[in-house]
Amino acid sequence: MNLEEILNQPEGRRLEFKEALPENSDLSKTIVAFANDAGGDLFIGVADNPREVAGVDEGKLMEMEEKISHIIFDRCYPAILPEVKFISQDDKHLIQVTIFRGSTPPYYLKDKGKLEGTYIRVGSTNRLADEAIIAELERKKRNVSFDSEIVPDKTTKELTIESFKTTFLEKTGEELNE
Repeated sequence: MNLEEILNQPEGRRLEFKEALPENSDLSKTIVAFANDAGGDLFIGVADNPREVAGVDEGKLMEMEEKISHIIFDRCYPAILPEVKFISQDDKHLIQVTIFRGSTPPYYLKDKGKLEGTYIRVGSTNRLADEAIIAELERKKRNVSFDSEIVPDKTTKELTIESFKTTFLEKTGEELNE
């Protein structure tokens, strides 16, 4: 996909545009959210309304690349390895930061910790993950599905077909039969 086609796409789960380098916390939230989900691309140097290439000062490209890399390394955990590219169009320069889907989620902000610093993408926004989402990210890391996870706080006496039927009815509204 060429740059013009990308610029015509709406921001969403895997795509974000910024006219200037975001503040440290905003950048790291987006990076963590991309890594926790399907990955994504952040384009810096793109004005939003109207959507057009505003560009980044060519003399500051390397400085900005280093700042981006330092922010990601210093503020995000576990380590996230971005791919940073410079794109030139009509004598204007953009920075493309590509974040790949992480293999060791949940990713979070170091200074906030896992419970207060784990973000996910919801549409085109970064949202703080709740404990259930964090647990799901942990299961993804272990390659374990929700229904095959061991529940250590249940005794063997509690694990009966009758208790399962009751839970099934509560969750689905359907009665479990032969």
